[in-house]
Amino acid sequence: MIKILVVEDNIVQQKIITTKLTQEGYQFITASNGQEALNCLDTEEVQLIITDIMMPMMDGYQLIQELRSAAYNVPIIVMTAKSQMEDMTKGFGLGADDYMVKPVQLQELALRIKALLRRANIVAQHQLIIGNTCLNEDELSLEYFEQEIIFPQKEFRVLFHLLSYPNRIFTRLELLDSIWGMDTDLDERVVDACINKIRRKVEHLPDFKIETVRGVGYRAKND
Repeated sequence: MIKILVVEDNIVQQKIITTKLTQEGYQFITASNGQEALNCLDTEEVQLIITDIMMPMMDGYQLIQELRSAAYNVPIIVMTAKSQMEDMTKGFGLGADDYMVKPVQLQELALRIKALLRRANIVAQHQLIIGNTCLNEDELSLEYFEQEIIFPQKEFRVLFHLLSYPNRIFTRLELLDSIWGMDTDLDERVVDACINKIRRKVEHLPDFKIETVRGVGYRAKND
């Protein structure tokens, strides 16, 4: 699956972006400044970077310069409030592949991400394999040897999301925002109902379990 690094010091903006990435089927990691981003890239492989410019410690310009001087060639989208032509010129001159001025339309961001990945010949991985279990995103299906389970879209997306981040705890609100959208009128009980339906379908499978973390939310445990 495509993994995107989001470098943004505004937590609200970071949440809005990562929620959209999840809805589009991407994984993500986050950093709040350029130095944190470089530290992340020491241990994580990503296929695209979205970065703000104005950040503490190391700003977006410095980050781009560090990456390009090290021949790190993944696509970089600058997303910033700096709208002057000299700012754009500097960003592109340092090696940015795209430049978006805030406020950004999230659907436009999604389209630009797809275009950059396509130009970089990076193809999204639509399967997730855990042991002998294979989840196929295109078909909303799970296969375990000769057995196939077809899920409704929301159930599949919740399961796929949990299994994409094994052992990570997600609150009910995080799952609600990521799968149903931040503007949904539904409450967190819909997440509990969805998890219960998923469990009934997969509880016999040995490769993973969906665990309740009391008072917090849920996580997937891979055996």
